[in-house]
Amino acid sequence: MSDASADVVRVQQPSGPLLGTLQVPGDKSVSHRSLIFGGQARGTTRVRGLLRSGDVHATWRAMEALGVAIEDRGGEVLVHGVPRLAEPTSVVDCGNSGTSIRLLSGVVSRIAGHTVLTGDGSLRRRPMARVADPLRRMGARIDGRDQGRLAPLGIRGGELQPVDHDLAIASAQVKSCLLLAGLDCGVRVREPRQSRDHSERFFAAMGRSLTRTEDGWLELAPGPLEAVEVDVPADVSSAAFLLVAASLVPGSEVRLPRVGLNPTRTGVIDALRRMGASIATEEACDGVEPMGTLVVRHATLRGIRIDGDLALRSLDELPVLAVAAAFAEGETVIADAEELRVKESDRIARVATGLRRLGVQVDERPDGMVIQGGVPASSEPALIDATGDHRIAMAFTVAGLQAPGGVEIHAADAVASSWPTFYEDLASMLPGSPT
Repeated sequence: MSDASADVVRVQQPSGPLLGTLQVPGDKSVSHRSLIFGGQARGTTRVRGLLRSGDVHATWRAMEALGVAIEDRGGEVLVHGVPRLAEPTSVVDCGNSGTSIRLLSGVVSRIAGHTVLTGDGSLRRRPMARVADPLRRMGARIDGRDQGRLAPLGIRGGELQPVDHDLAIASAQVKSCLLLAGLDCGVRVREPRQSRDHSERFFAAMGRSLTRTEDGWLELAPGPLEAVEVDVPADVSSAAFLLVAASLVPGSEVRLPRVGLNPTRTGVIDALRRMGASIATEEACDGVEPMGTLVVRHATLRGIRIDGDLALRSLDELPVLAVAAAFAEGETVIADAEELRVKESDRIARVATGLRRLGVQVDERPDGMVIQGGVPASSEPALIDATGDHRIAMAFTVAGLQAPGGVEIHAADAVASSWPTFYEDLASMLPGSPT
């Protein structure tokens, strides 16, 4: 693997296996929530293992703009909660982070004042009506481009009203936004299927357990949050790239400590195990979030079907699962994943395009794709444009470790939004790396 410039990376088959132990960076979803929930809690929330990335720093800056004092003590971050968040004095820039802008939309809807939330070009193209419309029903006044469907969002908040929200799609970001908006007034939210439950775990840890009714409603009563200590687990979405890489490269054995094992997030592990991957779990423990050590060894993979609940629980990891499918035996079907089209990029289209450049046969569909596995046919380097999408950059880096012609990743610096040291960390596990 060679780095030609700051944003172009060339990846070729290594001369040997991936070996060793690597501490994957902290979970991005949990890191965002540590700052957002901690900033609204009574007392000081102590956070260990916070992810240091572009997306999380966007949330950090936003919470400071709302009046929250955050201390960086190196291995520990102290979030000093405030009784009432303040109206920001300038526009709040959420960068490339969909979690930041959507969760903060619920937060600032409770502030008696005016807040403008914006982001980079990619974020300003992502759908915001899914949070703006239900927040309007609670009493927030929200304006934005395209009749409020796109950022920048101008939000005039204040005293909200409790409303029942029966969501059309399962979305942890939308659910969390509405629960945060209901901190003072209460709220009820129901999803067609359960999305990741990090916010529910934070509410419970901070003294605000949610009630789940027999017919699926989550009910949040008004009341305060209490500060806690948070150990952020390693991000399973980031670990997924090494799980696939070690599974594909012959002779590999990789140990990943403290990986988050929240059942609503471990779809990628379940999918890989169904494909035949050798992934063992050791030293499991619990806290605000469960975690454990994963040990992955090279294995021969086979094609499977990924849809329904499994697709929902592995949505962010589907690009790298598609790479695994390209090198597996037989056919893999990915379905019920239309949400991938409105992420940082249209990930269905970009993954299908990238796999075709590797010489893989792919049938792109509205909600996923069908991949014919085997050794990719192309012996030429596949050119991959990762502009604005960290998961595209990392997924095709993994592909380059097994592709006959390797890959050339353009705009590889997109990895900074979730794993700034990805290329250095991956190189440390390859033959010839310094000991």
